[in-house]
Amino acid sequence: MKRILVLTVLFSVCLLSGAQESVTKEGWNFGALPAVTFDTDLGFQYGGLVNLYNYGDGSRYPQYDHSLYFEISRFTKGSGINRFNYDSDKLIEGLQTSVDISYLSDRAYDFYGFNGYDAVVNKDWFDDEAPDDIYRTRMFYKYDRKLFRFKVDLRGDLAGEKFDWIGGINLLNLKLGYVDIEKLNDNKDAEDMLPPHSEEPGLYEKYREWGIISDEDADGGFVPTVKAGIVYDTRDNRPNPMKGMWTEAVLLGSPEFLGGEHSFTKLSLIHRQYFTIVPNDLSFAYRLAYQTTLSGNAPFYYQTQLITSVMKSATSEGLGGANSLRGVWRNRVVGDAVLLGNVEARWKFARFQFINNNFYLGLNAFADFGRVTDKIDFERPDYYEELNTPGVYNPDDYFDNDAEEMHYSFGLGLRVAMNENFIVRCDYGMAADERDGDSGIYIGLNYLF
Repeated sequence: MKRILVLTVLFSVCLLSGAQESVTKEGWNFGALPAVTFDTDLGFQYGGLVNLYNYGDGSRYPQYDHSLYFEISRFTKGSGINRFNYDSDKLIEGLQTSVDISYLSDRAYDFYGFNGYDAVVNKDWFDDEAPDDIYRTRMFYKYDRKLFRFKVDLRGDLAGEKFDWIGGINLLNLKLGYVDIEKLNDNKDAEDMLPPHSEEPGLYEKYREWGIISDEDADGGFVPTVKAGIVYDTRDNRPNPMKGMWTEAVLLGSPEFLGGEHSFTKLSLIHRQYFTIVPNDLSFAYRLAYQTTLSGNAPFYYQTQLITSVMKSATSEGLGGANSLRGVWRNRVVGDAVLLGNVEARWKFARFQFINNNFYLGLNAFADFGRVTDKIDFERPDYYEELNTPGVYNPDDYFDNDAEEMHYSFGLGLRVAMNENFIVRCDYGMAADERDGDSGIYIGLNYLF
């Protein structure tokens, strides 16, 4: 399956005009990013996003009083993003309040199995240009997922200006199913049509058949979680720090009394640090994160979630993809405990003003790495178990025990920032190992960390 970028337009058109003093912003200001893409299977995407900022009387600029984010986009064959996010330290005096309400539908959500390289990925099975006797279906490593999310995060002073407490509640409702082949085949030429599940079941179907995914979990479920933690924060600028640290420890639980199908607790430890190389222009930044399950059993569909004190994009999932291992297939690395690292050099190479707004352009060079440190336990099916058809199923096509090791990717990125806060991100990442894919282009908002 190939995704082709057709059009990405910055609503705030940039025009270089030389060095000027920064304009202090007051009241309301906004940025917008419309985009149109085309996907062979999902169809055309249309829509866009708007981020509104209120800077009050401007005395705290570039710190804002209120941020309201709206995103609505659709693919013509059913996938889409519907998201509202609010962030403010003025709504409740003394508290940073963030609210997120989202409905995300994904007709082709990536699923490559569990435990990183222990799960074998056969590229030719989903490459429709491969020989007919090898190719299976472009949807082999996909399933249909619909996610509703209601999320509230709070942050307040714990000890002085550097230590804060954090707390929050996150209600997730996930509905899973087989990819809707009939829907995706609408209006396609015969040579582009996907085979039905009866002819070519995907990995999700096989995991269900083998009992790796239980009947209880196969259709998704309701996952209510509460979290609490502490933060040590000395950043000089939250959107793009030039110096300081941002470290957090978060304990998350899904207790039975909240109504979820599973009870579990997880721990997330994240350390981020920023160094100034050239004042105002060049910095070095890194992030190290570790997440593990402390008790209970999280359902497989929750194991992709990355826990953090604040969500900077529509999803916080991985490892693999736009927000973790750029260039690696989305959700390639899934385990009961994972380690993630990102290293970036960030250069602001041009500053200018346009339409009474402050802009800068930035370039990033980055390297990402991560791996499973504690695996999801399951019983590998026997050789002749698939559909009771001897010779059809070879376990080596699906499993490579003890193959997991560090996954690496690297790449370059471009940033366009307006008034320090509305930051458009475009990254191109490449996987270092062909078992993780080839490369990926990611367009969105905000620095990764």
